[in-house]
Amino acid sequence: KGNGIIGNIYSMGLALQVLGATGKFYSPREWDCAQAFSVVYSHDYCQPMAIAQVLPALVGRSYLEAAGLDCAASAGISPSLQSSLSPKLCTTGVRKVPPITVHYSITNKLQGRHFSYTTLVRVPGGSTLLEVLQAAAAAKPDIFSFQTEQTSWGPMVVSIHGLAANPDDRTYWQFLSGGDALQEGVGTYKPQDGEHIQAVFSTY
Repeated sequence: KGNGIIGNIYSMGLALQVLGATGKFYSPREWDCAQAFSVVYSHDYCQPMAIAQVLPALVGRSYLEAAGLDCAASAGISPSLQSSLSPKLCTTGVRKVPPITVHYSITNKLQGRHFSYTTLVRVPGGSTLLEVLQAAAAAKPDIFSFQTEQTSWGPMVVSIHGLAANPDDRTYWQFLSGGDALQEGVGTYKPQDGEHIQAVFSTY
């Protein structure tokens, strides 16, 4: 993509590993290494799985090279180089920030009885999308109730308004902002004030 993302922010770690490990074989098309790494440096990585996949690329290695890694040699990396290789880690703690308002919609035009509901949710600034969903469900449980499943990438929404995703019929709940699919999960994505988040029952 033009902004340096390869696939999405979750696939970046593995994509950078592959491109780094196969640099001798792909041609003539080039990829903008600096642009891709700038995306990694500017992103707050909070999920352990994402961190585990992006760190090898940051030190110029891939999982394929892990068996031959010289740990003694790696220990000699200067602190300044280690600092430059470090992506931003997610921050936690209490912050005094003004509350934000998020427009949240749920839509099903795919199965059974169709529905579309929208609400305004007011949450503290810096809240995750999961916290927005929780606030909506607390205010109107008969409409915005939802269920999640824990995955190695964090919580995944599997049901909204009683309508559950089903791998057998290839359905899932897709989250969008401005018509574009979110690049992060509900546990890490942080909506901005006035943003419109849509949960759309979709198929793949």
